Amino acid sequence: MSSVNKVILIGNVGNDPEVRYLDRGVAIANFNLATTERGYIMQNGTQVPDRTEWHNIVLFRNLAEWSERYLRKGMKIYVEGKLQTRRWEKDGQQRQRTEIVAENIQVLYRPQQTQQQPQVAEEEPAAEVLEPQNPDSDFIF
Repeated sequence: MSSVNKVILIGNVGNDPEVRYLDRGVAIANFNLATTERGYIMQNGTQVPDRTEWHNIVLFRNLAEWSERYLRKGMKIYVEGKLQTRRWEKDGQQRQRTEIVAENIQVLYRPQQTQQQPQVAEEEPAAEVLEPQNPDSDFIF
């Protein structure tokens, strides 16, 4: 039986994507995504605060180029991809970084300061822009 490596996240973009190009012109983008578990109050009255987890997102090729044009800090997005851990040595120390290599991104919400961004071009099916119908509805996370 084969295995599955699948990650689905909904969160807020923590910084504008940083895009660089390899020698062969392949685009690579990196940005952070914040997901937050809401706090709560336990039965004994103890308050448990919100807990935010930061994820390293990596995009390749067309999706990386799309992110450079359309993704901005503060947007709420849906990310689908796979986990990947890179290991390297720097200054004699072993290092590692776990990343989500995104295969699909959808914009769920744009903060007011980014509302004027152009919509996604139709020839780029890898990312879709979804705007909520009612900004005051419970749909907004």
